Amino acid sequence: MTRRTENLAGRALMAAFCLAVLVPFAGIVLAALHPPGSVVPGLSWPQHPTLESFTRAWSDAGFGGLLRNSAVIALGVVPLALVCASLAGYAFATMTFRGRKVLFGFLMLGLALPYEAAVVPLYYDLRAIGLTDTPLALILALTGLFMPFGAFWMREQFLALPKEMTEAASIDGAGSWTVLWRVLLPCSRPALITLGLLYFLWAWNQFLLSLILIQNPAGRTAPAGLGFFVGAHNIDVPLLSAATLIVIGPVVAVYLFFQRHFIAGMLAGAVKG
Repeated sequence: MTRRTENLAGRALMAAFCLAVLVPFAGIVLAALHPPGSVVPGLSWPQHPTLESFTRAWSDAGFGGLLRNSAVIALGVVPLALVCASLAGYAFATMTFRGRKVLFGFLMLGLALPYEAAVVPLYYDLRAIGLTDTPLALILALTGLFMPFGAFWMREQFLALPKEMTEAASIDGAGSWTVLWRVLLPCSRPALITLGLLYFLWAWNQFLLSLILIQNPAGRTAPAGLGFFVGAHNIDVPLLSAATLIVIGPVVAVYLFFQRHFIAGMLAGAVKG
């Protein structure tokens, strides 16, 4: 196979992946432009486009409060999880202590074990200390859920950096905290932004934990509220499409804003790792 054929095959494959994502998304957008309660005849432009489905979905589901709750939880999870992941990654990458490999392997089990198995015990533990139906319960649960991947991600990033940097800082009298905050983290900015973006996407899209830990309707997140909205309007396709676009809108906006940083972080990990 020649290089030109390989390039054409790669572009065709990427075009197929793009169509697989864009066509369903276009179908949702076109369906949301139909009037509420109307029949959507497949992938077609409506005869009388309207935003009535968006306004009705917003008012009926109360998406203003739902989006605010999701934002509070996501913005609480991201910084806390980033700090914990950076500290754990730094310890496993640069420090030598007894049981380091065993402890790291035990932490990595979190990537393999389904978190659904811990939902019920987690609920009773948080209820025992009075944290259920509060944003703090979901923030702490998601931070712990994201720790295995975050620790692995930051550990690999720190290991990929030249050891001469930390050695030179140590010779100049820098302590562990100084090496971490002044040397390693500034060099790992693309990886941190990428990890923070992943945390935001995962925290925003979390459904099961938010459904179990926050049962008060006033404290529901946007995905959980969308689930109840779907149950109440399961045959109104334009209304459901509009509600779906409202929920995923902030996620798409954040991703597009940080797109370059996200790609830079992924490529840096691929090249160095």
